[in-house]
Amino acid sequence: MGIGGKSIEEALATLEDMTAGAVPVGRDEHLARIAKAQAYMQREGIAAVYLNAGANLLYFTGTRWYASERMVGAILPATGTLEYIAPAFEHDTLKDFMLVDGPVNCWEEHESPYRLFVDVLARMGIKPDEASPPRVGICESAAFFIYDGIRPLAAGYALENARAVTAHCRTRKSRAEIALMQRAMDMTLAVHVATASILREGITTAEVEEFIARAHRKVGASGSYFCIVLFGPATAFPHGVSYVQTLKGGDTVLIDTGCKLHNYISDITRTYVYGTPSERQRFVWNAEKAAQQAAFEAARLGVPCEEVDAAARRSLEGNGFGPGYKLPGLPHRTGHGIGLDIHEWPYLVGGDKTPLDVGMCFSNEPMICVPGEFGVRHEDHFYMTEQGPAWFTQPARSIDDPFGLRG
Repeated sequence: MGIGGKSIEEALATLEDMTAGAVPVGRDEHLARIAKAQAYMQREGIAAVYLNAGANLLYFTGTRWYASERMVGAILPATGTLEYIAPAFEHDTLKDFMLVDGPVNCWEEHESPYRLFVDVLARMGIKPDEASPPRVGICESAAFFIYDGIRPLAAGYALENARAVTAHCRTRKSRAEIALMQRAMDMTLAVHVATASILREGITTAEVEEFIARAHRKVGASGSYFCIVLFGPATAFPHGVSYVQTLKGGDTVLIDTGCKLHNYISDITRTYVYGTPSERQRFVWNAEKAAQQAAFEAARLGVPCEEVDAAARRSLEGNGFGPGYKLPGLPHRTGHGIGLDIHEWPYLVGGDKTPLDVGMCFSNEPMICVPGEFGVRHEDHFYMTEQGPAWFTQPARSIDDPFGLRG
């Protein structure tokens, strides 16, 4: 139900702006994030962390700046005021983008930002000490050239990955973050429903991708943050193929897409059949649904992330898939964290022993790949509450009624 039957314009007419009332994360929450990070740094003995342009700088300061070949970021000490570092010619622009104010330490184009970084640490009172080097975290998303520039100038400092601090804060989403993600997920699910309705024999994956971008704009996003549309045997490739496909009767259809709302990301996959499903397609579809449900039921507070992945694999193996990563079966992890980045820590995968905690958000997508035939991925996300996991979007209903249109 809901697959085919509408023109592009008819499908777009079913959509409307869904962003009313969605409130961006405010300055007070950013200040609370900084305070939480500083308290953690003090407990763990970390003197300072460098937050590079990108998601970490945005998370803590609200300052949107894209990483480039120039060092732009912020130095967060365990105690005291956060300070920025940027090229001198970007000073006023950076101030304009700032949500959390702080001094901007500037370097001219012929000067070393890495020397400036070390000098600012010392001025902050974080001085080099060969006997007991202060621990300084470098943003895990910073390009290697930044670490490589700092390292030879940082004698007397112990440089390390800042992930312990950034992940400690970012993995546990606030109510405001979850509300934004919920709205973004709702927007993308509405786009999925509209997209299924325009399918027709002979339509190409490129045409569907173009429609999805238009549909995301109609619900209030700037467009699709990403989009994967696959038909037939190509659906067995988790992240797609290089060529355009054309839809024909009996094809498996896999669509994976998302958008951004006030910097937070949605990511939903739906798989169904254009036409009458074969018994093989029905069996695999249902096995995938069972594995997704098994993962959800395994997600309990305090349980290691890897146990959720193991539960999905046990379900798949019970239906004859795998074992492990072997095909036909699940070739990748069961899920990933999500927030400002589409793939964040922690991960639902063997070896990740992070205990599930309130506020953690994950994809649940134990995809089944059957090479040469098709693939099925049901992808919805859940977040951890005090009572356990809660879905952002309800999983697909059935292969015959994937969007639950029968009520």
